[in-house]
Amino acid sequence: MNILIINGPNLNLLGIREPQIYQNNTYEELVNFLNELAIKHQVNIEIYQTNHEGAIIDKLHEGFFNHVDAIIINPGAYTHYSYAIRDAISAISIPTVEVHLSDIKKRENWRKNSVISDVCVNSFMGEHFASYQKAFEFIINERNNYAK
Repeated sequence: MNILIINGPNLNLLGIREPQIYQNNTYEELVNFLNELAIKHQVNIEIYQTNHEGAIIDKLHEGFFNHVDAIIINPGAYTHYSYAIRDAISAISIPTVEVHLSDIKKRENWRKNSVISDVCVNSFMGEHFASYQKAFEFIINERNNYAK
């Protein structure tokens, strides 16, 4: 099974950016955590981070052409207004799980809405790295439905 993990804007600043919200773990620690999950579940992953909306869309398209089985995406602030990312997820028809380190439903009003949720098969938020773990486990449990 091949899983593409896409992290959007400012995730590269983990450990620096608002530790009261995002904790003190670094992006490198997140990558190590995800690689350990992949080993544990015996799946292949590709981890990608960018601060650019178009690059996220290009990576989603690339996932389609590379026949990935599932996608985990943390689109950062693009969650709240990027209909282009939403349309790309919808267009490629790859099971996609939305994740957020913080609980966007308990944050500022403008953060409470996700324009991508309705094209994702599930969402996990508010549990820091465990949000990714739950997304991973959801995909693994649904593996027979997603593996090509």
